[in-house]
Amino acid sequence: QVQLVESGGGLVQAGGSLRLSCAASGSILSINTMGWYHQAPGKTRELVATITSGGNTNYVDSVKGRFTISRDNTKNTVYLQMNGLKPEDTGVYYCNFKSPLPLGLTNNYWGQGTQVTVSS
Repeated sequence: QVQLVESGGGLVQAGGSLRLSCAASGSILSINTMGWYHQAPGKTRELVATITSGGNTNYVDSVKGRFTISRDNTKNTVYLQMNGLKPEDTGVYYCNFKSPLPLGLTNNYWGQGTQVTVSS
């Protein structure tokens, strides 16, 4: 089992910045991918960014140039630096942890979510 604890959400004006953190604990395999997903009000959860244990990153087009994902493997923590926030960035941000299992299976864990509200 892996536990994920998120922090850093809040209320910010458009154009402002926030930094989200997600600390993982438990049975953490060295090879894994951590990421952030966004769920806007009334919408489905969508990928924002991911980062592998090797440091490879992936971003959805709408946040490229504004958001930066990073991680500290010594602390099993992933960060999301969000700059130039827009009202459409409002929603709950969920931390995700994935690690491979034998036979092509995947461990998949979610945090409890942290609310980000961007006022116009």
